[in-house]
Amino acid sequence: MIKKKSDLKVNEIEGLKGGEGKLKMIEILTKEELKDEGKLFSRVILERKSSIGLHKHINDFEVYYILKGTGQVLEKNKTYTVNEGDVVYTSHEEEHSIENIGDDELEMLAVVINHKE
Repeated sequence: MIKKKSDLKVNEIEGLKGGEGKLKMIEILTKEELKDEGKLFSRVILERKSSIGLHKHINDFEVYYILKGTGQVLEKNKTYTVNEGDVVYTSHEEEHSIENIGDDELEMLAVVINHKE
């Protein structure tokens, strides 16, 4: 299967998970295309000063791969700065948030995969 850029669904979301500002989520694969192995595979673009609020992962885990920009991640009550090429891995029963603290957009790939015992 080939999906052209023009075929990808684009959602603009404000205040995702209680965060601030706006982001653009470009759906690379749908839930159905992930065959019940995952919930999300998207390119996420956070506008300047925007964030995804603190949220907990239950029965899944999430990976962010930073493509460009600078972000601040809250995880286990600590903050970390992330940049291009960095990976954020949030496991089952853990929580995290991410904020764009740079001068430009923060762009990343986001993947949510089902947790199996």
